[in-house]
Amino acid sequence: MLWKELAAILFILLAVVIFGNLWFHFVESILAALKRPFTRRKSPPVWHPLPKEKDQSEDP
Repeated sequence: MLWKELAAILFILLAVVIFGNLWFHFVESILAALKRPFTRRKSPPVWHPLPKEKDQSEDP
């Protein structure tokens, strides 16, 4: 009896995780489709901008 209850709980948890993953991708695809007309001509933002380099061509 213990193994059946444990398997049932694991099955329910697995179903919740799968449903959550599918729901997340569904909502993300809808949001991407809604954003597409507004950001069509913009370049994507830089994830991690590097600091500006100093010009080393001028030596004192």
